[in-house]
Amino acid sequence: MSAQLLRTFDSIKDQAKDALWALSSCLCQQSAKVKINGRTFKINKVLGEGGFSFVYLAQDEHSGRQFALKKIRCPTGADGVKEAMREVEAYRRFKHPNIIRILDSAVVQDPDGDGKIVYLFLPLYKRGNIQDAINANVVNGTHFPEQEMVRLFKGTCEAIRAMHTYRAPVGATLPKGNAGSSSAPAAARKNQQQQHQQDGDDEDDDERFPQPEGDGEDGYSYESASVPLVTRRRLEEQGDTVFDGDEELGRIPEQAQTNGPTELVPYAHRDLKPGNIMIADDGAPIVMDFGSTIKARVEISNRSQALVQQDIAAEQSTMAYRAPELYDVKTDTTLDEKVDIWSLGCTLFAMAYSHSPFENTQITEQGGSIAMAVLNAQYKHPAGSAYSQGFKELVDSMLKVDPKERPDIHKVIEMTNRVLQSLA
Repeated sequence: MSAQLLRTFDSIKDQAKDALWALSSCLCQQSAKVKINGRTFKINKVLGEGGFSFVYLAQDEHSGRQFALKKIRCPTGADGVKEAMREVEAYRRFKHPNIIRILDSAVVQDPDGDGKIVYLFLPLYKRGNIQDAINANVVNGTHFPEQEMVRLFKGTCEAIRAMHTYRAPVGATLPKGNAGSSSAPAAARKNQQQQHQQDGDDEDDDERFPQPEGDGEDGYSYESASVPLVTRRRLEEQGDTVFDGDEELGRIPEQAQTNGPTELVPYAHRDLKPGNIMIADDGAPIVMDFGSTIKARVEISNRSQALVQQDIAAEQSTMAYRAPELYDVKTDTTLDEKVDIWSLGCTLFAMAYSHSPFENTQITEQGGSIAMAVLNAQYKHPAGSAYSQGFKELVDSMLKVDPKERPDIHKVIEMTNRVLQSLA
């Protein structure tokens, strides 16, 4: 059985477990509970799901505070935990008002299996995400006012600019071509892990507290957290885990301050879509879900590397928002942050017309392929659209098949500002 089929089987099995958990709590008229490092959290309902993860509305029984609790199953043990913790690192790496901040994370043993579970504690946004707003528009026969829609889009772009212009300390980056965990060949990752161990890393510490690529780039260092390493070891031996907390639970780990020279290390989100943009109480857009985030620039020098990138994109990037160069990765090329520009174009289109440009009924009812529509940029603005010409031109500028023809994030923001000025 192929690795992809095994992952699919494990995903279905884990989703069934969580569904039964949620169903049983409803039938019993009581909330399920999870205990993490001595604190008990009530699981009130499922907020969302995808792949190996579920997001729940959770409430601390002691303080009454509510969270969005993301639960990531890691049936493969230490390797799966390392993958999940890279998402934690991404949350802590990028600090911007329009990027969600992680409140806490914890790793526990899966009581129903041999693997681990990673919990991410995130702020709860009661207004939901942009996809929720789109769905409400469909139900109510309404649409976004253009000015509000473009304002939401601009805030989203500013979050992406923080990722595309991220600067790391000089010398902290991975070797050329090793852009993020998933893009590196397995052998290279193994060699890198062996090298870490030769340099003095403790193997057990690495398993319990994975330090993904990025720790050297102002990422969070587990050994420098509020709980001493020796205490962490004792808690782990007792079957407990580490819980670092926010204002109420402990200290928020901050990025290390970098005083030395830095270099540009762009990151790409790689799964931008309306469902991954929350709406804060004050109406600000908040970009979330960094499970697919890697260093943006990935050199493709052979067919094997191209196929690896296609597999990663197929697994982590939503089809209707995925850039064409990720559907058909070419050799002797470099993937870069322009993949996010395409996704931004699809997202803005969906905000206006309630669906991605490549998942409309005309394509699906005629037996068309989303992939072919994307590869040929086959889309149209609906006839009779009430939105401005400047808005349409902004969308069209981002939906160019050739990434070199797409504007960078600075240009997108500049064009967005012009549209906003024309609407004032």
